[in-house]
Amino acid sequence: MTITKERKNQIIEENRQCVKDTGSPEVQIAVLTTRINNLTEHMRVHSKDYSTRRGLLAMVSRRRSLLDYLREIDAQRYLDIIGKLGIRK
Repeated sequence: MTITKERKNQIIEENRQCVKDTGSPEVQIAVLTTRINNLTEHMRVHSKDYSTRRGLLAMVSRRRSLLDYLREIDAQRYLDIIGKLGIRK
């Protein structure tokens, strides 16, 4: 269910703005998206795992808040990240 340290570092490398960037909205959204996708697969198999469902909904809500914030401060960065991660259809 969790992502490995190597995978998380790879996601950070792909989405960071500068060399020491680990906390920009783009990086946080990318990490959350990976975790959400992993938990979604888990929920397909274990549909009655309600504690995981609660955590998944919290992550989706947090990602939604970060996306709203990013859309407010810079619409182009918002469009770039949702296109890169394939969040919106």
